[in-house]
Amino acid sequence: MAKRKSKPIVAVVGRPNVGKSTLFNALAGERISIVKDTPGITRDRIYADVTWLNFDFTLIDTGGIEPDSKDIILSQMRAQAEIAMETADVIIFLVDVKQGPVDADSKVADMLRRSKKPVVLVVNKVDSFDKYSADVYEFYNLGIGDPHPISAANRLGLGEMLDEVTAHFDKEYTEEDEDERPRVAVVGKPNVGKSSLINKLLGEERLIVSDIAGTTRDAVDTEVTYNGKEYVFIDTAGLRRKNKVKEDLERYMIVRTVSAVERAEVVVLVIDAVEGVTEQDAKIAGIAHDRGKAVIIAVNKWDALEKDDKTIYRFTEKVRNTLSYMPYAELLFVSAKTGQRLPKLFETIDMVSENHAMRVATGVLNEIMAEAVAMQQPPSDKGKRLRLYYITQVSVKPPTFVIFVNDKELMHFSYTRYIENQIRDTFGFRGTPLKFIIRERKEKE
Repeated sequence: MAKRKSKPIVAVVGRPNVGKSTLFNALAGERISIVKDTPGITRDRIYADVTWLNFDFTLIDTGGIEPDSKDIILSQMRAQAEIAMETADVIIFLVDVKQGPVDADSKVADMLRRSKKPVVLVVNKVDSFDKYSADVYEFYNLGIGDPHPISAANRLGLGEMLDEVTAHFDKEYTEEDEDERPRVAVVGKPNVGKSSLINKLLGEERLIVSDIAGTTRDAVDTEVTYNGKEYVFIDTAGLRRKNKVKEDLERYMIVRTVSAVERAEVVVLVIDAVEGVTEQDAKIAGIAHDRGKAVIIAVNKWDALEKDDKTIYRFTEKVRNTLSYMPYAELLFVSAKTGQRLPKLFETIDMVSENHAMRVATGVLNEIMAEAVAMQQPPSDKGKRLRLYYITQVSVKPPTFVIFVNDKELMHFSYTRYIENQIRDTFGFRGTPLKFIIRERKEKE
């Protein structure tokens, strides 16, 4: 039985202008992903996937938070540090060798030290290790361990820094228990009814609830048994923390969402029926889509809507248009208040979670592909026609397929989507994205 991998989260904390985005781009830019960016998702570079040796982790930039306080810089850094301490497995504390340790640095260092989370102190802008070595040593005074000199702009010292960061990844993070239960993250904007939805699910008499102390992070996962089957609900956005100020910060919410989505297989995106589907909903949905998770869109407060015979149809159309990049997502109209269709939610979780882990035999896939090619000729360019040789499924969660072709450039996004639709027509795959990797094989092979 395969163990489930959970990707560690690394957060970067530091004053403005110490080079957070330069470091971010140096680490994230290395990896040119084979999957084309999804149309329709605008991306703030708040998070990125980084691969170092055999480690995969998610890098989060906590910057850009602006609390209202006299001492803006310090309070900004405190807010960053809090987010990092809550959501990250390892924290990179970035400082600037040219400015030396300043007061705000040492105050934040105290906070980070108390958090008991592993902190890697990284001194940026060290363009020459010889020239600046004495200045680097000054950062020992912060009392959070050895300073690691780097230059993000010149990409010096990044390897040693990453070795140090990945050394803190707990063996348990990378190999979680063999847990076969569906893991569900309930996400959405503030005030759409996430907490009431979860409370209603927990409040059903048939549900037995037990809190297991957060396995690796501070979140508390809630075990739910419904009709004899166990589920784990991943607590997002501090259901147990009434901290209004923070909840309104979009960036804060996105960081929380990324860390919850990372640990789930199924994501339930809660949308407010009264408010309708918004840009912010699309952003949150984009995180689940990027991460290849199974998705259920739960339109909550459905009982509060004046309805006629066209309401559901119109609302569905609006959701499908706004979230056009995820036509596979299942749509449910629920009410946390009345409990309307909540049993259906569990059925849907079961269904999409099965689809998310479904494997299709290679023979069948190649039959579908051959038929698809016969029905609609592959595109050609300047007299050269695309040829599809072979397709096979290489992994699940999400189901991922490799297609071997004669020329990658000719395999347009639209033709890949056409093949995807043929596969979906046969197997459904409702609720889960499918991932396609296009590989080239020369004619001779």
